[in-house]
Amino acid sequence: MADDISKEAGFSAGYAQDNPHGASSSAHLGESSQSAASADNAKPKPVPRGPLSNNRIPRILSVANQKGGVGKTTTSVNLATALAAIGKKVLLVDLDSQGNASTGLGIKRAGIRKSTYDVIFDDASVAETVQTTKVPGLFVLPSSIHLSGAEIELVGADHREFRLQRALRVPLPYDYVVIDCPPSLSLLTLNALVASDAIVVPLQCEFFALEGLSHLVKTIERVKKSFNPRLEIHGIALTMFDKRNNLSDQVAADVRSYFGDKVYNTVIPRNVRLSEAPSYGLPAIVYDMKCSGARAYINLAKEVLKREKKIAQAAGVSEATPSATQAA
Repeated sequence: MADDISKEAGFSAGYAQDNPHGASSSAHLGESSQSAASADNAKPKPVPRGPLSNNRIPRILSVANQKGGVGKTTTSVNLATALAAIGKKVLLVDLDSQGNASTGLGIKRAGIRKSTYDVIFDDASVAETVQTTKVPGLFVLPSSIHLSGAEIELVGADHREFRLQRALRVPLPYDYVVIDCPPSLSLLTLNALVASDAIVVPLQCEFFALEGLSHLVKTIERVKKSFNPRLEIHGIALTMFDKRNNLSDQVAADVRSYFGDKVYNTVIPRNVRLSEAPSYGLPAIVYDMKCSGARAYINLAKEVLKREKKIAQAAGVSEATPSATQAA
Protein backbone atom coordinates (compact mmCIF):
# COMPACT_ATOMS: atom_id res chain seq x y z
CA MET A 1 0.00 0.00 0.00
CA ALA A 2 2.75 2.45 0.97
CA ASP A 3 4.60 1.69 -2.25
CA ASP A 4 1.49 2.46 -4.30
CA ILE A 5 1.03 5.77 -2.53
CA SER A 6 4.71 6.65 -3.06
CA LYS A 7 4.42 6.11 -6.79
CA GLU A 8 1.32 8.26 -7.08
CA ALA A 9 2.59 11.00 -4.80
CA GLY A 10 5.97 11.68 -6.39
CA PHE A 11 7.30 12.85 -3.00
CA SER A 12 10.79 14.32 -3.03
CA ALA A 13 13.64 12.57 -1.27
CA GLY A 14 14.51 16.02 0.04
CA TYR A 15 12.44 15.27 3.11
CA ALA A 16 15.46 13.43 4.45
CA GLN A 17 17.06 16.65 5.67
CA ASP A 18 14.06 17.44 7.89
CA ASN A 19 13.24 13.89 8.91
CA PRO A 20 15.22 12.28 11.77
CA HIS A 21 14.25 8.89 10.33
CA GLY A 22 14.56 10.13 6.77
CA ALA A 23 17.33 7.85 5.63
CA SER A 24 14.87 4.99 5.40
CA SER A 25 11.39 6.45 5.16
CA SER A 26 12.16 9.42 2.91
CA ALA A 27 14.08 7.26 0.48
CA HIS A 28 11.12 4.90 0.52
CA LEU A 29 8.86 7.80 -0.38
CA GLY A 30 10.92 8.94 -3.31
CA GLU A 31 12.82 6.01 -4.79
CA SER A 32 10.04 4.77 -7.06
CA SER A 33 9.37 8.21 -8.54
CA GLN A 34 12.75 9.94 -8.49
CA SER A 35 12.52 11.31 -12.01
CA ALA A 36 8.98 12.59 -11.48
CA ALA A 37 10.00 14.23 -8.22
CA SER A 38 12.96 15.94 -9.90
CA ALA A 39 10.71 17.35 -12.59
CA ASP A 40 8.25 18.57 -10.01
CA ASN A 41 10.97 20.18 -7.89
CA ALA A 42 12.20 22.10 -10.92
CA LYS A 43 8.88 23.86 -11.11
CA PRO A 44 7.89 26.60 -8.67
CA LYS A 45 5.09 25.69 -6.28
CA PRO A 46 3.29 28.96 -5.60
CA VAL A 47 0.49 29.28 -3.10
CA PRO A 48 -2.85 29.13 -4.95
CA ARG A 49 -4.15 32.68 -5.34
CA GLY A 50 -7.82 33.41 -5.66
CA PRO A 51 -10.59 31.82 -7.67
CA LEU A 52 -9.70 30.72 -11.17
CA SER A 53 -12.10 30.01 -13.99
CA ASN A 54 -11.78 26.22 -13.53
CA ASN A 55 -12.05 26.27 -9.71
CA ARG A 56 -14.98 24.59 -8.03
CA ILE A 57 -16.29 24.45 -4.51
CA PRO A 58 -14.15 21.82 -2.76
CA ARG A 59 -15.48 18.96 -0.69
CA ILE A 60 -15.29 20.07 2.95
CA LEU A 61 -14.71 17.52 5.71
CA SER A 62 -14.66 18.47 9.39
CA VAL A 63 -12.71 16.31 11.82
CA ALA A 64 -14.61 16.82 15.06
CA ASN A 65 -15.23 15.36 18.48
CA GLN A 66 -15.98 17.49 21.52
CA LYS A 67 -13.91 15.16 23.70
CA GLY A 68 -10.23 16.05 23.82
CA GLY A 69 -7.38 13.58 23.47
CA VAL A 70 -9.04 11.32 20.91
CA GLY A 71 -6.52 11.87 18.10
CA LYS A 72 -8.49 14.60 16.34
CA THR A 73 -5.54 16.77 15.27
CA THR A 74 -3.39 13.73 14.46
CA THR A 75 -6.20 12.46 12.25
CA SER A 76 -6.66 15.87 10.58
CA VAL A 77 -2.97 16.28 9.77
CA ASN A 78 -2.30 12.75 8.58
CA LEU A 79 -5.55 12.34 6.66
CA ALA A 80 -4.88 15.62 4.84
CA THR A 81 -1.29 14.53 4.14
CA ALA A 82 -2.38 11.15 2.81
CA LEU A 83 -4.96 12.76 0.50
CA ALA A 84 -2.24 15.08 -0.81
CA ALA A 85 0.09 12.11 -1.29
CA ILE A 86 -2.53 10.38 -3.42
CA GLY A 87 -2.59 13.44 -5.66
CA LYS A 88 -5.39 15.60 -4.27
CA LYS A 89 -4.96 19.30 -3.59
CA VAL A 90 -5.83 19.77 0.07
CA LEU A 91 -6.34 22.74 2.38
CA LEU A 92 -6.11 22.04 6.11
CA VAL A 93 -8.00 24.61 8.19
CA ASP A 94 -6.74 24.88 11.78
CA LEU A 95 -9.72 26.05 13.81
CA ASP A 96 -8.26 25.22 17.23
CA SER A 97 -6.68 28.10 19.18
CA GLN A 98 -3.94 25.74 20.37
CA GLY A 99 -2.68 25.64 16.78
CA ASN A 100 -1.35 22.10 16.98
CA ALA A 101 -2.31 21.25 13.41
CA SER A 102 -0.33 24.26 12.18
CA THR A 103 2.81 23.52 14.20
CA GLY A 104 2.48 19.83 13.35
CA LEU A 105 2.99 20.81 9.71
CA GLY A 106 6.01 22.97 10.46
CA ILE A 107 4.27 26.36 10.50
CA LYS A 108 6.14 28.73 12.82
CA ARG A 109 3.90 30.88 15.02
CA ALA A 110 6.17 33.88 14.52
CA GLY A 111 5.62 33.67 10.76
CA ILE A 112 1.82 33.77 10.92
CA ARG A 113 0.58 37.17 9.74
CA LYS A 114 -3.06 36.24 9.15
CA SER A 115 -4.95 33.28 10.51
CA THR A 116 -8.37 31.65 10.63
CA TYR A 117 -9.29 34.39 13.10
CA ASP A 118 -8.88 36.98 10.34
CA VAL A 119 -10.92 34.85 7.94
CA ILE A 120 -13.80 34.62 10.42
CA PHE A 121 -13.80 38.15 11.82
CA ASP A 122 -12.03 40.41 9.32
CA ASP A 123 -13.20 38.89 6.02
CA ALA A 124 -9.66 37.94 5.04
CA SER A 125 -9.68 35.67 1.99
CA VAL A 126 -8.30 32.15 1.92
CA ALA A 127 -5.79 33.23 -0.74
CA GLU A 128 -4.19 35.90 1.46
CA THR A 129 -4.14 33.71 4.58
CA VAL A 130 -3.05 30.29 3.31
CA GLN A 131 0.51 29.02 3.81
CA THR A 132 2.47 26.31 2.06
CA THR A 133 3.78 23.21 3.83
CA LYS A 134 6.62 20.76 3.22
CA VAL A 135 4.11 18.35 1.71
CA PRO A 136 3.43 18.93 -2.02
CA GLY A 137 -0.24 19.63 -2.61
CA LEU A 138 -1.01 20.36 1.06
CA PHE A 139 -1.71 23.91 2.26
CA VAL A 140 -2.74 25.19 5.66
CA LEU A 141 -4.93 27.97 6.96
CA PRO A 142 -3.10 28.50 10.26
CA SER A 143 -4.55 29.16 13.68
CA SER A 144 -3.55 31.84 16.15
CA ILE A 145 -3.99 32.56 19.85
CA HIS A 146 -6.63 35.17 18.94
CA LEU A 147 -9.08 32.30 18.41
CA SER A 148 -9.10 31.70 22.16
CA GLY A 149 -11.43 34.70 22.54
CA ALA A 150 -13.48 33.96 19.44
CA GLU A 151 -16.37 32.42 21.36
CA ILE A 152 -17.07 35.67 23.21
CA GLU A 153 -16.75 37.74 20.04
CA LEU A 154 -19.04 35.46 18.06
CA VAL A 155 -21.89 35.64 20.57
CA GLY A 156 -22.99 39.07 19.39
CA ALA A 157 -21.76 38.82 15.79
CA ASP A 158 -24.08 38.99 12.80
CA HIS A 159 -24.52 35.69 10.94
CA ARG A 160 -22.26 34.11 13.52
CA GLU A 161 -22.88 30.52 12.39
CA PHE A 162 -22.04 31.26 8.74
CA ARG A 163 -18.70 33.10 8.99
CA LEU A 164 -16.56 30.15 7.91
CA GLN A 165 -19.06 28.98 5.31
CA ARG A 166 -18.82 32.38 3.62
CA ALA A 167 -15.05 31.92 3.20
CA LEU A 168 -14.89 28.25 2.22
CA ARG A 169 -18.00 27.49 0.18
CA VAL A 170 -16.75 29.43 -2.82
CA PRO A 171 -14.69 28.29 -5.83
CA LEU A 172 -11.20 27.47 -4.54
CA PRO A 173 -8.14 25.74 -6.06
CA TYR A 174 -8.46 22.66 -3.83
CA ASP A 175 -10.10 19.26 -4.11
CA TYR A 176 -10.62 18.90 -0.37
CA VAL A 177 -10.75 21.13 2.69
CA VAL A 178 -10.11 19.35 5.99
CA ILE A 179 -11.09 21.31 9.11
CA ASP A 180 -9.45 20.53 12.45
CA CYS A 181 -12.13 21.53 14.96
CA PRO A 182 -11.58 22.55 18.59
CA PRO A 183 -12.31 19.90 21.26
CA SER A 184 -15.72 21.29 22.20
CA LEU A 185 -19.19 21.84 20.73
CA SER A 186 -18.56 25.57 20.48
CA LEU A 187 -19.51 28.30 18.04
CA LEU A 188 -16.26 27.64 16.19
CA THR A 189 -17.19 23.97 15.82
CA LEU A 190 -20.67 25.04 14.75
CA ASN A 191 -19.11 27.24 12.05
CA ALA A 192 -17.16 24.23 10.80
CA LEU A 193 -20.23 21.98 10.72
CA VAL A 194 -22.32 24.60 8.89
CA ALA A 195 -19.60 24.93 6.25
CA SER A 196 -18.99 21.19 5.82
CA ASP A 197 -20.33 18.49 3.57
CA ALA A 198 -19.52 15.74 6.03
CA ILE A 199 -17.86 15.03 9.35
CA VAL A 200 -15.14 12.54 10.20
CA VAL A 201 -15.36 11.51 13.86
CA PRO A 202 -12.20 10.19 15.53
CA LEU A 203 -13.21 7.95 18.45
CA GLN A 204 -10.76 6.75 21.07
CA CYS A 205 -11.27 3.09 21.93
CA GLU A 206 -12.19 3.75 25.57
CA PHE A 207 -15.49 3.70 27.43
CA PHE A 208 -15.93 7.44 28.11
CA ALA A 209 -15.50 8.23 24.42
CA LEU A 210 -18.85 6.56 23.74
CA GLU A 211 -20.72 9.01 25.97
CA GLY A 212 -19.36 12.03 24.09
CA LEU A 213 -20.24 10.46 20.76
CA SER A 214 -23.96 10.43 21.55
CA HIS A 215 -23.88 14.18 22.26
CA LEU A 216 -22.05 14.83 19.01
CA VAL A 217 -24.59 12.86 16.99
CA LYS A 218 -27.43 14.90 18.51
CA THR A 219 -25.59 18.12 17.67
CA ILE A 220 -25.09 17.00 14.08
CA GLU A 221 -28.82 16.33 13.74
CA ARG A 222 -29.66 19.78 15.09
CA VAL A 223 -27.18 21.46 12.75
CA LYS A 224 -28.58 19.48 9.84
CA LYS A 225 -32.12 20.52 10.69
CA SER A 226 -31.44 24.20 11.36
CA PHE A 227 -28.39 25.27 9.33
CA ASN A 228 -26.93 22.69 6.96
CA PRO A 229 -29.20 20.01 5.48
CA ARG A 230 -26.33 18.47 3.46
CA LEU A 231 -24.28 17.57 6.57
CA GLU A 232 -23.67 13.85 7.07
CA ILE A 233 -21.43 11.66 9.15
CA HIS A 234 -18.80 10.56 6.65
CA GLY A 235 -17.40 7.96 9.01
CA ILE A 236 -16.15 7.13 12.47
CA ALA A 237 -12.42 6.42 12.80
CA LEU A 238 -11.43 4.22 15.73
CA THR A 239 -8.20 5.64 17.16
CA MET A 240 -5.64 4.69 19.82
CA PHE A 241 -6.55 1.04 19.41
CA ASP A 242 -4.47 -1.21 21.67
CA LYS A 243 -4.72 -4.83 20.64
CA ARG A 244 -3.35 -5.90 24.02
CA ASN A 245 -6.36 -4.35 25.74
CA ASN A 246 -9.66 -6.23 25.72
CA LEU A 247 -11.50 -2.94 26.28
CA SER A 248 -10.39 -1.69 22.85
CA ASP A 249 -11.98 -4.72 21.20
CA GLN A 250 -15.15 -4.29 23.24
CA VAL A 251 -15.52 -0.58 22.42
CA ALA A 252 -14.83 -1.23 18.73
CA ALA A 253 -17.45 -3.99 18.66
CA ASP A 254 -20.04 -1.78 20.42
CA VAL A 255 -19.47 1.12 18.02
CA ARG A 256 -19.69 -1.13 14.95
CA SER A 257 -22.88 -2.79 16.22
CA TYR A 258 -24.56 0.61 16.66
CA PHE A 259 -23.23 2.61 13.70
CA GLY A 260 -22.70 -0.24 11.24
CA ASP A 261 -20.93 0.69 8.02
CA LYS A 262 -20.48 4.29 9.18
CA VAL A 263 -17.41 2.98 11.04
CA TYR A 264 -14.30 2.83 8.87
CA ASN A 265 -12.72 -0.59 8.52
CA THR A 266 -9.32 0.96 9.16
CA VAL A 267 -8.33 1.15 12.83
CA ILE A 268 -5.63 3.59 13.98
CA PRO A 269 -3.33 1.87 16.50
CA ARG A 270 -1.49 3.38 19.44
CA ASN A 271 1.89 4.21 17.98
CA VAL A 272 4.80 6.18 19.40
CA ARG A 273 5.74 7.58 15.99
CA LEU A 274 2.37 9.34 15.76
CA SER A 275 3.23 11.13 19.01
CA GLU A 276 6.81 11.97 18.02
CA ALA A 277 6.14 13.38 14.56
CA PRO A 278 4.57 16.75 15.55
CA SER A 279 7.65 17.73 17.57
CA TYR A 280 9.59 17.69 14.29
CA GLY A 281 6.93 19.68 12.44
CA LEU A 282 6.12 16.71 10.23
CA PRO A 283 3.11 14.46 9.64
CA ALA A 284 3.73 10.87 10.73
CA ILE A 285 3.41 9.78 7.10
CA VAL A 286 6.52 11.83 6.29
CA TYR A 287 8.29 11.31 9.62
CA ASP A 288 8.21 7.51 9.38
CA MET A 289 6.09 6.13 6.58
CA LYS A 290 6.83 2.54 7.55
CA CYS A 291 5.35 2.79 11.03
CA SER A 292 1.99 1.16 11.74
CA GLY A 293 0.30 4.51 12.47
CA ALA A 294 1.36 6.06 9.15
CA ARG A 295 0.24 3.01 7.18
CA ALA A 296 -3.10 3.06 8.98
CA TYR A 297 -3.71 6.68 7.95
CA ILE A 298 -2.81 5.88 4.35
CA ASN A 299 -5.40 3.09 4.43
CA LEU A 300 -7.91 5.46 6.03
CA ALA A 301 -7.39 8.00 3.23
CA LYS A 302 -7.96 5.27 0.65
CA GLU A 303 -11.17 4.30 2.44
CA VAL A 304 -12.31 7.94 2.58
CA LEU A 305 -11.80 8.29 -1.18
CA LYS A 306 -13.74 5.09 -1.84
CA ARG A 307 -16.68 6.53 0.07
CA GLU A 308 -16.26 9.84 -1.72
CA LYS A 309 -16.47 8.05 -5.05
CA LYS A 310 -19.73 6.38 -4.03
CA ILE A 311 -21.15 9.70 -2.82
CA ALA A 312 -20.16 11.39 -6.09
CA GLN A 313 -21.67 8.59 -8.17
CA ALA A 314 -24.91 8.79 -6.19
CA ALA A 315 -25.02 12.54 -6.74
CA GLY A 316 -24.12 12.22 -10.42
CA VAL A 317 -21.03 14.43 -10.19
CA SER A 318 -17.29 13.96 -10.50
CA GLU A 319 -15.40 13.12 -7.32
CA ALA A 320 -14.38 16.16 -5.23
CA THR A 321 -15.82 18.58 -7.78
CA PRO A 322 -19.23 19.69 -6.52
CA SER A 323 -20.94 22.31 -8.64
CA ALA A 324 -21.26 25.93 -7.69
CA THR A 325 -24.96 25.40 -7.11
CA GLN A 326 -24.10 23.60 -3.88
CA ALA A 327 -22.98 26.86 -2.27
CA ALA A 328 -25.20 27.87 0.58
